[in-house]
Amino acid sequence: MKISFLLHNAYGIGGTITTTFNLAQTLARRHEVEIISVLRHRELPTFVLDPRVSLRSLVDLREDKEHPSHLRPARVFPRSEYRYGQYSELTDQRIAEALATTDADAVIGTRPGLNVHLAREAPGHVARVGQEHLTLDKHSPRLRTALRRAYRGLDVLTTVTEADAASYRRRMRLPGVRVEALPNSVPDPVLPPADGSAKVVVAAGRLVGLKRYDLLVEAFAAVAAKHPDWQLRIYGKGEEQDRLRRLITDLRLWNNVFLMGPAAPMEAEWVKGSIGAATSDFEPFGMTIVEAMRCGLPVVSTDCPHGPAEIIADGVDGRLVPVGDRDALAAALLELVGDDELRRRMSRAALENARRFAPEPVVEQAEGLIAEAVAARRAGRPVVRGGQGAALSARGSAARDTALAAASGALRLVRKGRS
Repeated sequence: MKISFLLHNAYGIGGTITTTFNLAQTLARRHEVEIISVLRHRELPTFVLDPRVSLRSLVDLREDKEHPSHLRPARVFPRSEYRYGQYSELTDQRIAEALATTDADAVIGTRPGLNVHLAREAPGHVARVGQEHLTLDKHSPRLRTALRRAYRGLDVLTTVTEADAASYRRRMRLPGVRVEALPNSVPDPVLPPADGSAKVVVAAGRLVGLKRYDLLVEAFAAVAAKHPDWQLRIYGKGEEQDRLRRLITDLRLWNNVFLMGPAAPMEAEWVKGSIGAATSDFEPFGMTIVEAMRCGLPVVSTDCPHGPAEIIADGVDGRLVPVGDRDALAAALLELVGDDELRRRMSRAALENARRFAPEPVVEQAEGLIAEAVAARRAGRPVVRGGQGAALSARGSAARDTALAAASGALRLVRKGRS
């Protein structure tokens, strides 16, 4: 199959870019894959891309920023979408042209506004797969209304958690659209995992209010009081940095809590710790939780919507605590800090349980969904939904191969008809 990804800006930094690159690169082992970047603002992508994946852009802001059409507002890209201000009549035109002329068997949209383009403008022979990397609850009522109309033109819609997939099925009324949870994947680590001996708690992410690092610092004060030889290392940058520095000083934690700045890749920093921490009020998925667990760290996390509870088995490979509860967070950290055997047992469980987020099982599910969408599109029928959640993973590689064979057969017939 030829698979194309429609991405906002492959030359920036962000979780959607990372997960798109991860998925595209693994699919490229067996398929022809390209990434179409709507926008471009620099010569090379920030992240290294496998040469087997082709990359092209539609609007180069270094040349097209003052293009007359780029100065006029977009009409297809929904006004209520977060990125609307970066889209224009020019992006509308270039996206429509790219979709009209594509030779891909399936196109995958990676954000709501691009999914709208895909649903409305993709040719009839193209399987249409929309990805949601946020959650339905985080979309405004106006955007939900726009998506409810447009998304009926998709074949498959994927969310990053089963909770959000269930919400879409229940609330969005998308007849004929298969809605499935497809988690983000994390590449296989290249370093030996943490052994649980380091007296270090590690957290990583943007230093913004939603991540509640202030709560983590306050909770760690209780840890430092009982175990002054332990450290908390927070990686990242953002608007909360100065406030967090003042909080660390006010709590006299300058020997225990450190703002480390950004680090890429994070793997080398995760393995220097023994416990991961995540304290967000909200997480669409929880990429850093998976990253930490794949490096052998049990994670203490707030049980916020939607991701952590689908990643962490409470008491087995980490701990879940109520959102915003500083005392519960401190108690969970103290439990793991004070019990070496418990920490090591959870470390082994985290390493084992997080393997389900490795590229291969996630890509196997994605590949099966894409193949089923292609076969269904060729047959002129909806994509039949199987078991709940990771359907293809549960049914195994034999089902994936059956779907691929069906898709390949359908493609041969269609291509014969075109010739």
